[in-house]
Amino acid sequence: MAVNLVNVEQVSKVYGTRALLDGVSLGVSEGDRIGVVGRNGDGKTTLIRMLAKLEDADTGRVTHNGGLRLGVLTQHDSLDPAKTIRQEVIGDLADHEWAGSAKIRDVLTGLFGGLALPGFEHGLDTVIAPLSGGERRRIALAKLLIDEQDLIVLDEPTNHLDVEGISWLAGHLRTRRSALVCVTHDRWFLDQVCTRMWDVQRGTVHEYEGGYSDYVFARAERERIAATEESKRQNLMRKELAWLRRGAPARTSKPRYRIEAANELIADVPPPRDTSELMKFANARLGKTVFDLEDVTVQAGPKTLLTHLTWQLGPGDRVGLVGVNGAGKTSLLKALAEASRSQGDVQPAAGKVVVGKTVKLAYLSQEVAELNPNLRVLEAVQQVRDRVDLGKGREMTAGQLCEQFGFAKEKQWTPVGDLSGGERRRLQILRLLMDEPNVLFLDEPTNDLDIETLTQLEDLLDGWPGSMIVISHDRFFIERTTDKVMALLGDHALRMLPRGIDEYIERRQRMEETATPASAAAGSSTPKAAPAETVSPQAARAAKKELQKVERQLDKMSTRETALHAQIADNATDFEKVATLDAELRELVAERDVLEMRWLELAEDA
Repeated sequence: MAVNLVNVEQVSKVYGTRALLDGVSLGVSEGDRIGVVGRNGDGKTTLIRMLAKLEDADTGRVTHNGGLRLGVLTQHDSLDPAKTIRQEVIGDLADHEWAGSAKIRDVLTGLFGGLALPGFEHGLDTVIAPLSGGERRRIALAKLLIDEQDLIVLDEPTNHLDVEGISWLAGHLRTRRSALVCVTHDRWFLDQVCTRMWDVQRGTVHEYEGGYSDYVFARAERERIAATEESKRQNLMRKELAWLRRGAPARTSKPRYRIEAANELIADVPPPRDTSELMKFANARLGKTVFDLEDVTVQAGPKTLLTHLTWQLGPGDRVGLVGVNGAGKTSLLKALAEASRSQGDVQPAAGKVVVGKTVKLAYLSQEVAELNPNLRVLEAVQQVRDRVDLGKGREMTAGQLCEQFGFAKEKQWTPVGDLSGGERRRLQILRLLMDEPNVLFLDEPTNDLDIETLTQLEDLLDGWPGSMIVISHDRFFIERTTDKVMALLGDHALRMLPRGIDEYIERRQRMEETATPASAAAGSSTPKAAPAETVSPQAARAAKKELQKVERQLDKMSTRETALHAQIADNATDFEKVATLDAELRELVAERDVLEMRWLELAEDA
C-alpha cells in the first residue's frame, strides 16, 4: 500500500476579499504524479506553496510524513549570485565522483546539452551573478533533480526550456521514484508525465484520474451532465476533446474511459478548422504573394544564422517553427517583419524578400509591450479598434473579445498597471487581433498564459483566415494551431518536417550521436583527416530546386486530401460517389507517401 506523504486538511486562504482556497482537502502519496491546472490567479501557486509549507494557511493544516525529503522549484530561485554553477549544482564532489554518476551526467546533458555546459563561457565554473533568468532557472532545476527526494514540487518547470529540454525532462520525471506535484500550462508535458490532475477553480480543487487528455474528457463529461444540450455543444472543452480524439494517436499511454462514450460526446463536433474554407478567405485577403524569400542570408550581428534560404510563405499557410536556441527562429521573423514594415526597402544581409502588397502583419514578440499603466483594460483595446472582424462572419466588440480572453466585465476596468504578467500577455495578443491583421507572427505566445486562455486563443485562431508562423516550445500548441512544422537544426538551413516535432527530436538525436564521435576524433592526439564529400554548386542548386517543387506538390496534395474528406462527408448517402472519392483518396495518399520519401532524400542532400 502506498505511503501517504502529505495531507492537506480543510485548508483556506484569503487575499483581500477574495477566497483563493476554501476548505480544500487533498493528499499526496508515494508514486503520485499530479498536474495542477487552473486560470491565472485562481490559486495554483498558492496551493503548492502551502503543500510545501512555504506559505501558511489561514485555516486548516498541512501535515508532512516524518522525515519527508522534499524538493521545491519555485518561480523565483534562491541561488547565491556569488557562487559558480559547480558550487551550486555539484557542491563539493570531486570531478571523478560526479562524472562517475550516471544520474548527474544525465541531468547536465539533458538540461545544458553536455557535461561541459556549452552554452556557458566558463562551463561549470561560470559565476551565476551575470546570468539571465532562463539560465538561472535551468541551474536551479539541475540542482533539484540531482538530489534524491521523496516528493518534488515544481512550479512551471518547462519555462525557458526548448523542445528537446522539455522532452528530456518528461522522460526523466517518468523514471524517477519521487512523487511529483507540478504546475504547468504545457499540455503535452502533462500528458506525458502526470497520472492525476488537480483543477483549481473558484476556491475548490477538483481531482481527476489520468493525464491532461483524460482530464479534458472527464471534465467535459462532468459539464455535460450539468448543462443543457445546447450549452454542451458550445463548450470549448468538447472542441479540444475532438482535436485530441481526431489528432495524432496515442496521446496518452492508456485510455481510461470507454471509446464509445468519447465518440458519442464528439459525434456532432466538426473538425477544429475548415481548411478549404480558410484558404478561400486567405486568398481573398492576401492574393497570391505573402512572403517570398530568394537566396536569403539572415544574420544577428556578426553571426550568420541562415544562408541561401529560398522559401515561400503562401496565403493561408500555418507554419510551426521549431529549432535549437540561437539557430535563428526569432531573427528570421524579425527579418521578415522589417521587410514588411519597409515595403521591401529593408532587405536581409544577402538575397531578397518579396512582400505581398496586401500584407498586414501583426508580430507578437517575446517582450511584453509597455502600455500606459493608467489606462483601463477596455480602453487599451479600444485604442486600437472598437469592433473586430475575425473572419467567417464572426464580428466582436472590444468588450466581447475581452470577455473571451478572460477579462470579465469588472476586470475590463482594471488599470493596466495592476495586471499580472500573464494578463498583460493576454492584453498584448488582444490588441494585435483587434487590428485585423492578415498575417500573424507569434513568438512564444504561450508564455505566462494559463490553459483556459490558451484554449480560447486556439479557438480564435481556428477561424482566423490568414497566414501564420508560430514559434513555440509548447508541442501541444504547435500541433493544435498549425498545419506544417519547419525546423532550424543549427546548420544554417530551414527544413520541412512531414512528421512534425517527433521527427525534429529524432533528427536532433541523430545529429548529437554523429557529433559525439566526431568531437572525440577531433580531440585525438593523432587525428585522421576524412575525405570530404564535395557537391558541385550546380548539383546543390538543382537539389534545392527539386526540394521546393516537391514541397509545393505536397502542399497541393494536402489541400486536395482535405477537400476529398469534405466531399466524402457531403455525399455520405451516395455510396457510388463515396466509392469513387475513396479510390481517389487512396491513390492520393499513396502518391503522397512516395513524394514524402523523395522529400526526405532531397532534404538530406540540400
